[in-house]
Amino acid sequence: MTKSEETKRISRPSPAVVVKLPGVSISLTGNGARAVAALLLLLAVLAIYLATAGTGSLLWVSALLWIIFIGYWNAVASNGAPISNSESQSSRQLHQLLMFGSLALAFIRLPGLGHRWLPAAVWVVPVGLCLQAGSALLAVWARRHLGRNWSGAITAKVDHQLIRTGPYRVVRHPIYSGMLGMFLGTALVSGELHGLLAVVIIAAAYWRKIRLEEKLLARVFGDQFNEYRQKSWAVIPGLV
Repeated sequence: MTKSEETKRISRPSPAVVVKLPGVSISLTGNGARAVAALLLLLAVLAIYLATAGTGSLLWVSALLWIIFIGYWNAVASNGAPISNSESQSSRQLHQLLMFGSLALAFIRLPGLGHRWLPAAVWVVPVGLCLQAGSALLAVWARRHLGRNWSGAITAKVDHQLIRTGPYRVVRHPIYSGMLGMFLGTALVSGELHGLLAVVIIAAAYWRKIRLEEKLLARVFGDQFNEYRQKSWAVIPGLV
């Protein structure tokens, strides 16, 4: 099968349980299942450890917010419309690697990345947690407006619609805006270089994904999408 044939194939229902995040969809079978289960377990263990370590860090609260967000996202991720065509498997796997690698890096202090990039001011952690919670609500709001058009991969749905309501009136990818805000919020709570590096990696991952996604949307919607692109921002109003 050629790559062009692969991207145009019709998706078929799978009996696998699927774990989904904005821009990610992983079936809970085989190696994928073990990787996702390990990541969720890691977040839970980190939350418990940080809560009981007595270090004064509130990074466990950030981990708990991520667990709640992932749980909600998977609860509403099963009502998508049928897919007419999709990106290649290798493209999805690359984004999955960047997404979950960034999420792990946001909490794990690797050697040389434990130095602070922010001053240990009392206002930093509350601002970070508020940013993370607010960004999660933005992603949820956008997901509700997207409805059955949402997918974890770059896809065109059957009877796909170009959504321009709610946050989509201002930005074309508000779910990605919310995810970037959540990573930045965690980086503020951590205050250490590993959290900042996670933001850089996930920003690069979404930059790549947005370019691919907008090429697909331009093919599907033509002039309608080009007009929408001229009147909106990609992820941050007034900036990007």
